[in-house]
Amino acid sequence: MQVQNVGGAAVATASGADSGGDSGVDDDYDQENDAHHVIQPQTDTEEASTDTDEGYADSDASSFLSSILSEVRRGIEIEGRLYPSYGKHDYGMPIDEKEMDRNDLQHHKYHLLLKDRLFVAPIPDDQLNTGNSRILDLGTGTGIWAMDMADKYPSAQIVGVDIAATQPPFVPPNCTFEIEDVEEDWPYRNAHFDFIHGRDLMTAVRDWPRLLAQAYTCLKPGGWIQLCSTIPGALSDDASIPANSGYVESGRLYFEIAEKMGAPLDAPRNWATQMHAAGFTNVQDEVHKLPMGPWPRSKRLRTVGRMEQIMILDGGFEAYMLRGYTQVLGGRPEDLQATLTHAKREVRDPSIHTYVQYWITYAMKPFEK
Repeated sequence: MQVQNVGGAAVATASGADSGGDSGVDDDYDQENDAHHVIQPQTDTEEASTDTDEGYADSDASSFLSSILSEVRRGIEIEGRLYPSYGKHDYGMPIDEKEMDRNDLQHHKYHLLLKDRLFVAPIPDDQLNTGNSRILDLGTGTGIWAMDMADKYPSAQIVGVDIAATQPPFVPPNCTFEIEDVEEDWPYRNAHFDFIHGRDLMTAVRDWPRLLAQAYTCLKPGGWIQLCSTIPGALSDDASIPANSGYVESGRLYFEIAEKMGAPLDAPRNWATQMHAAGFTNVQDEVHKLPMGPWPRSKRLRTVGRMEQIMILDGGFEAYMLRGYTQVLGGRPEDLQATLTHAKREVRDPSIHTYVQYWITYAMKPFEK
């Protein structure tokens, strides 16, 4: 295997397999999906190729989605395509029922991608499960990560903050939600939290150094921060992305929208440097490959890719891009739909082995000397 540098992270190239074993579809097969491993595709694509049949794919996707959401859905009903009115900046994502479903499915997808871990920072369990342990979830969305953390650490107090009240009314007793804009001054005491977590805050944060400075102040000495986000640029280890790719063009447009909003999508690549500058120690990046479609051989990664495919085909592109394309770039909705239709066709094709990077950076506030 050869390794090349892609966007600041080491990414394996497909000059050979990364592990032994027979090829094909094997439900018992799993593999690592960090940036140093090539994700092995299925060689028997009969199962994956059913996704190219739109009638079958739509009905099958509905059944798959209902099954997944029945496990993770917390219950929120908001009609229409709504956007939050509170906050320092315009936020590009809707907060309606469909988006809340997508938010919960995202949580399940990331949980599976990270092998059932809610975070990867090396925080001892006893640090998070004492009577005075406090955890802050930035941009909590439906609150599903915060609620799972509350269940896992019943002695800790978990606070989830967001600019919209999209959390369910019935939550674990050690979990609360507040309406706050994380770009404004934080209302918390110094040295208050043991762990601060933020996931998929793209287009929500413009000033990362300011956010990290506030996090540093609000963390206890020895406390941890972890930030996570996808970087939505399509990559492939086997050159299977077609020329004139609709998905690549969609990604280019999304990067342009975010850049003009002052919230560049490649911000995660700078988190480590910014954390060091804020005073954090033990700073580490982890980069994982998130497949787009059910093409991997590994059952776990195939399920992750299937969820990603469904979210894209069921309006995920539009959720990310519609408001920005029309209001920031001044484009016409029908032009965007033409590009997205091309991109969706690629996402259905099992011979195209694309993935995006899921970037995680964590760090610790040092103990006082």
